[in-house]
Amino acid sequence: MAAWQRLSAYREIVGFIEQLSSSIAGKRVSSSYTVSANVQRICQLLDKAESWIIENPPDMSLSSRFGNQSFRKWEAEARRRTPQLLRDLLPESCHGAIVELTPYLTEAFGNATRIDYGSGHELSFVVWLLCLCKIGFLEPTDSAAIVLVAFQRYLAVCQNLQRTYRLEPAGSHGVWGLDDYQFLPFYFGSSQFIGSNFTPADSISPELVNKLGDDYLYLQGIRFIMEMKRGPFFEHSRQLYDISGVPRWEKVNQGLGKMYKAEVLGKFPVVQHLQFGSLFSIAS
Repeated sequence: MAAWQRLSAYREIVGFIEQLSSSIAGKRVSSSYTVSANVQRICQLLDKAESWIIENPPDMSLSSRFGNQSFRKWEAEARRRTPQLLRDLLPESCHGAIVELTPYLTEAFGNATRIDYGSGHELSFVVWLLCLCKIGFLEPTDSAAIVLVAFQRYLAVCQNLQRTYRLEPAGSHGVWGLDDYQFLPFYFGSSQFIGSNFTPADSISPELVNKLGDDYLYLQGIRFIMEMKRGPFFEHSRQLYDISGVPRWEKVNQGLGKMYKAEVLGKFPVVQHLQFGSLFSIAS
């Protein structure tokens, strides 16, 4: 892992995620910020990906708690159609990058063999966004919209996949993990709350979650947990419950940033599946 942390790719992804977090400090999804045509095109791509769920409904004859095998049909459809989606998304001058962009996008929604999803798949989507920035498709002025529009739309699609196909949590630490599936909605979402009148203790209030769940990524993550799990919140989501006791959102954001580097970027089982090329380079 020390060798990975010396790579330019590691420094780039850490810097990219931190910059995205800073760009949305104090901003709601409904706040005023630039939303370029290219960010909107990414959302249209994600809309198409979500529409394939209707074309590949879950097999209700299967009674297993996790892993509806119809996800494999959805994933095969996504893998087959992704190159054309990228040709439609990108200007012809960027088509040379499609061979490198394709695996990051196809790996961003879960694993068809294990029928699972985890923070490594989420990371793959963020690497895809980073590469779109590196080829000039996304600009620095897109930073807030990358999170609050494109990533937020990606999160909604993933939650629909998790809900519909009952995806197994990949590498979950159970009650002691931050979340079964996602990490970055909480890191990015904590930045959104900086400077607001809401405290971390408010974040697990069902009333606030229901009222502002569409405006804050952190609350969108909490809302999904409350939908999918039963029982007292402090029993099934101990980490998030403990975080609600931190006095300031700045402290939460700093702590989650450190935790992401340690528990996601610092774990071999998570990063071992990353692919490298000219855009996301293995050079040190």
